[in-house]
Amino acid sequence: MEPYLGKAAYTAAVLRSHHISARKKYGQNFLVDPGVLEDTVRAAEIGPDDFVLEIGPGIGTLTQYLASAARAVCAVEIDRSLLPVLENTLSGWNNVTVVEGDILKTDISRIAEEQNGGKPIKVAANLPYYITTPIVLSLLTGGAPIRGMTFMVQKEVALRMQAGPGSKDYGALSLAVQYFSDPVLVRDVPPSAFIPQPGVTSSLIHLRKYGEPKVRVRDEKLLFSLIRASFNQRRKKLMNGITGGIPGVSAEMAAAAFAAAGIDPGIRGERLTLGEFAALSDALSDLL
Repeated sequence: MEPYLGKAAYTAAVLRSHHISARKKYGQNFLVDPGVLEDTVRAAEIGPDDFVLEIGPGIGTLTQYLASAARAVCAVEIDRSLLPVLENTLSGWNNVTVVEGDILKTDISRIAEEQNGGKPIKVAANLPYYITTPIVLSLLTGGAPIRGMTFMVQKEVALRMQAGPGSKDYGALSLAVQYFSDPVLVRDVPPSAFIPQPGVTSSLIHLRKYGEPKVRVRDEKLLFSLIRASFNQRRKKLMNGITGGIPGVSAEMAAAAFAAAGIDPGIRGERLTLGEFAALSDALSDLL
């Protein structure tokens, strides 16, 4: 069966027939651009052997495209009122499982084990903009076997994921994403591609997850504590940020770590590369 919900007329008809309006509570905007949907499947590199986890299928628009390309799709939907709609719109595809739940509370490793034999899965989603960062970080750090993730996000968030040192968009999200994956911006998507239209431009981004993190550190938890402390007050010098932001780190200890890592103590966190953060983290680890 061919996907049909990418056309605005079909989406509007489904919304009317089920008396549905987008719920701000869940950040719902329904995608109605076949070209963007096809680009999503292509960017996610979905093939007939793939198992795909979709987050927030809504009325099943992207789900139809994913199911037409993949071996199987598991779609996790938090809005119970949409379950009867999904049963209707996905009736032509027998390779889709819909699960009611909050993705932040869902055991993705269990889904991968039960539905894909524990092999790596691919993730695709038109993410609710109000909760994009927690979802992305949960997927990156949760330990589930994920090969790649393709998301529709607010454009400014996509820019933050890709940003490098010295950029105004560079921050903790940039470093976390780049520690675990290679982020590639696929395309921008205008508000007109959605019903209802959001007030911002969106971007499609693909995160190709590394088999191992990009840099090696002795204490991953300390690395991310260091990164968070560095950007909590980004205009502060890094030395001041970490002495006040990481428990147990004194000014003397921080100075010794900077010296050991060969990093200027007067620098701000926004100037450091991921490799330099790793070196500083390891130097602190030796002193704690």
